[in-house]
Amino acid sequence: KKEYDTAVAAMKGKEYKASHILVDTEDKAKAVIEELKKGGKFADLAKTKSSDGSAANGGDLGWFAPRMMVPPFAQAAAKLDKGKYTEQPVQTQFGWHVILLEDTRDATPPSLDELKPQIAQMLQSKVVNDYLEKLKSGAKIEVKEIQVSEVKPVPVAAPAADAKAGKPEEKK
Repeated sequence: KKEYDTAVAAMKGKEYKASHILVDTEDKAKAVIEELKKGGKFADLAKTKSSDGSAANGGDLGWFAPRMMVPPFAQAAAKLDKGKYTEQPVQTQFGWHVILLEDTRDATPPSLDELKPQIAQMLQSKVVNDYLEKLKSGAKIEVKEIQVSEVKPVPVAAPAADAKAGKPEEKK
């Protein structure tokens, strides 16, 4: 329960549903923003202008927690109002983004029963690792180099050249 409470505390906050258009230059991103201001449809522009895999889905990234995205992207999405897009391009290591915030919701962490198997496995691994570390810290380990003599190949008998080899003998 204690581990669950710790994990759930890290999951609290908001989740965002957003789409984006990713391009390789700031000028291209600014041109996309201008097209949006003139009434361009975000999904259509994403399909034709975006350079990432979400382009086929109109730039849709689905729901995500801020920790799942690179900080500049997550921060920009968190500042937007629902239905609005970034009016300045957002730079990340992937390129230049124009982000549309579609919706927000409170993050709902999984229940204790859903996480119980993973938490139990994690705690068991921790106990084993702690025990191994205790054993290692109390052990005296010496590494010695061993010289290995050259190993000579063992000759293997060649298969019989007889045409009947491998066939059962016929009884007469």
